[in-house]
Amino acid sequence: MKKLVGKVTEEEKNQIQALFERRNGLAELSKVISADNDDLYEKMVKDMGLTTTKFQKWWDDMAAKYQWESIEKGKWEIDFSTCEVFLDF
Repeated sequence: MKKLVGKVTEEEKNQIQALFERRNGLAELSKVISADNDDLYEKMVKDMGLTTTKFQKWWDDMAAKYQWESIEKGKWEIDFSTCEVFLDF
């Protein structure tokens, strides 16, 4: 079940969308990069860690800014076309 809990600005939406796309791209890249290629593998792992941290920080910052409702085991989702944020539980 999803419940509308808020909305973000277009600029804020663009920030999380860029991180979302980068994280997904890195996840796909991780499927084809061999750990044998040490340099590239280490760069990918480091970038994935940084991107994941930035992604979570965005959600934490926006939740604090907008005071979105939350519940245990729930998660927020954004509709990139409308900038609306939903609580999925």
